[in-house]
Amino acid sequence: MCNLSITTENYNTEITPSPEEKKEEFNPKRTFPPTFKPYNNQQIQMIFDLQEFIPEHHVARVIDEMVEAIPDENLFSYYPGGGRSSFHPKMILKVILYGYSQKVYSCRGIEKLIHESIPAMWLAAMQSPD
Repeated sequence: MCNLSITTENYNTEITPSPEEKKEEFNPKRTFPPTFKPYNNQQIQMIFDLQEFIPEHHVARVIDEMVEAIPDENLFSYYPGGGRSSFHPKMILKVILYGYSQKVYSCRGIEKLIHESIPAMWLAAMQSPD
């Protein structure tokens, strides 16, 4: 800031070095271009079967087998039908049980788990709330 009543038209607070000083300051011996590992997060990636990344005796597989053993009629009897389509009750039950097994009890925590955990993604069949 400056006081307009006492400053002149050519008043400048920055000191600019002379061209000779600039040449002396920047005189590197050798210059190398920056090198980085290749990075492109916009590239098309091949999607693998998530089931391949889950160990054989993982808790997610136990939960999957346990919930799949429940007959559909036992779960569907609580749904009146109509309205907007909802998530499959077996998928919701699998995700909730897996969240509880990972000590995640809140809805937002379970949603975060679905987005970040491969076993949770597999149990949810890559579906997530909008």
